[in-house]
Amino acid sequence: MLLVNACVLLILDFYIFFALRATKIKFPKTKVFSILWWSYSVLLLLGVFISAQYNIPLIVRSVILVAFFLTAASKIFFFLILLIDDIRRGGVWLKRLFAKKSSVEDLVEDAGDPLPENPVKGISRSEFLTKAGILVGASPLIPLSWGIISGAYDYRVRRVPLYLPNLPKAFHGMTIAQISDVHSGSFYNKKAVTGGIDMLLKEKADVTFFTGDIVNAQASEMRDYQDIFARVKSDLGVFSTLGNHDYGDYYYGKEDSPAKRKNLQDVIDVHKVMGWDLLMDENRKIKVDGEELCIVGVQNWGTGRFPKHGDIKKALMGTEEQPVKLLLSHDPSHWRAQVLDTDVDVMFAGHTHGMQFGVRSEMLQWSPVQYIYKEWAGLYRAQQNKRLYVNVGYGFLGYPGRVGILPEITIFELLKAQDPKFNA
Repeated sequence: MLLVNACVLLILDFYIFFALRATKIKFPKTKVFSILWWSYSVLLLLGVFISAQYNIPLIVRSVILVAFFLTAASKIFFFLILLIDDIRRGGVWLKRLFAKKSSVEDLVEDAGDPLPENPVKGISRSEFLTKAGILVGASPLIPLSWGIISGAYDYRVRRVPLYLPNLPKAFHGMTIAQISDVHSGSFYNKKAVTGGIDMLLKEKADVTFFTGDIVNAQASEMRDYQDIFARVKSDLGVFSTLGNHDYGDYYYGKEDSPAKRKNLQDVIDVHKVMGWDLLMDENRKIKVDGEELCIVGVQNWGTGRFPKHGDIKKALMGTEEQPVKLLLSHDPSHWRAQVLDTDVDVMFAGHTHGMQFGVRSEMLQWSPVQYIYKEWAGLYRAQQNKRLYVNVGYGFLGYPGRVGILPEITIFELLKAQDPKFNA
């Protein structure tokens, strides 16, 4: 992926560079511009490769990643504007190529610039689009930069009532906290991460769920954050499961190897050291006043290219008599693919991050990720009072920030009642 991204950025560099030199703007034609343009691109790509291959300080790696993301976003927007102009110019060229020449004016026109344009109010269409492209290319810098400065660690507590008609009376009013997608390898501010955990602990939830992706790829990423997350405790337990990033596929490859197996075992051991009960296709029963509630956890199972390690049938073995089953499964696509065919009451997921970009309010919820995942943030309902909740994540991946879709700590209250919205 690193090589692919580098090649894409280089292609954009060449395309935009020569497009700018072809305009009437003077600065792109200077030697200074060429030196600055290519020096920045080469140094940026070199920094990306060094940060990926060597153990450099986290803050340096974060700065490089931020610069790479903002640069790529701006150049993609600029490229799209230039492409529109080139398509327009190509259409004009084709039209003139096949047009029947019927006047001296046509012949004179062909003798000059193959794509002459009469400036409108002092500026040609191409020059206008080029300058517009510069403006559009620069426009993402403001919200994306603000998303890094303000959004990455702007933790929000979301409160969600869960109505379960078959809930044992002893669990009425019980609270569950959920966090997901920590991605510790992306963090660069331990103080801010600690502040989020302080917010979680203030809620004093009876149970805590973690729904996968504690690292980006390697267990070593938790070295500086293990003590922070080990503080997460609940009276009735902290239960966790694995996400697609926890298996090491994005570092060691999809093929099995001793190093990859050791890394996975190290990730599993991290959960144990922190005191979290990692559910690997298994279940636990918690008791209050002689009544039971069943918590089920499966390994990652996702549609498409994502790993399918989870075994829902194995995880549910021995739960046939349980009145309520709460499932931890990282990928929300698992819900429709398999979980709705079981007697699971509520599934808790993460994975999507809400794409870390969009709008999320009481009146409107939108993100580009909704065109990939039907269920991507919040609470969803299906037949027979079945529920899915998708947490948009505690951390971040790739883009080191969030715009509109802020990091989430979810607090659920279990209620023995029929869901009024479901009845409606």
